Amino acid sequence: MKKARVLLIGLIMILLVAGCSNSSSSAPSNGASSASGSSPSSATAPISSSVADNGLPDKAPTPSKASGGIDVDLTVLSSTMVYSEVYNMMMQPKDYVGKTVKMAGKFSYYKDENTKRVYYACIIQDATACCSQGIEFETTADFSYPADFPKVDGQICVSGVFDTYEEGGQKYCTLRNAQILS
Repeated sequence: MKKARVLLIGLIMILLVAGCSNSSSSAPSNGASSASGSSPSSATAPISSSVADNGLPDKAPTPSKASGGIDVDLTVLSSTMVYSEVYNMMMQPKDYVGKTVKMAGKFSYYKDENTKRVYYACIIQDATACCSQGIEFETTADFSYPADFPKVDGQICVSGVFDTYEEGGQKYCTLRNAQILS
């Protein structure tokens, strides 16, 4: 009995390793990867048909007229996908610089007492609400705090142009010229 159990466990381990191998005979013939990956995307923008060696599109989608000029519309994605996309934006910001992003989440406000600089952010939580990612945004002169903003932790929807900047030796992401949509 003990030998049969050890043999069964060994067989399962071999099958798991063999099932995870990357042989050329099992690769899809159209050049697409069967692995799930994330890249800048939106539900309304077409995805480039050009695919990099890793199976992911090698450039971000271009906005379509139907998307109203929004390159990355996070408001149409599931909570898991939104969190994943924002994580990608933080990890690969160069792929998003110059893209118009629309997002909805909780409003956050912070004023640095040393520099007197004010920071606004839209915070996105994952599906289980245990983790969160946020993107800072800088509004146009058309908006003033607090009159045109929701209460802290209230819902907000903003769109703006994704960019990065350095402050205090750290790189940060922001949406420039952001419009508050709701």
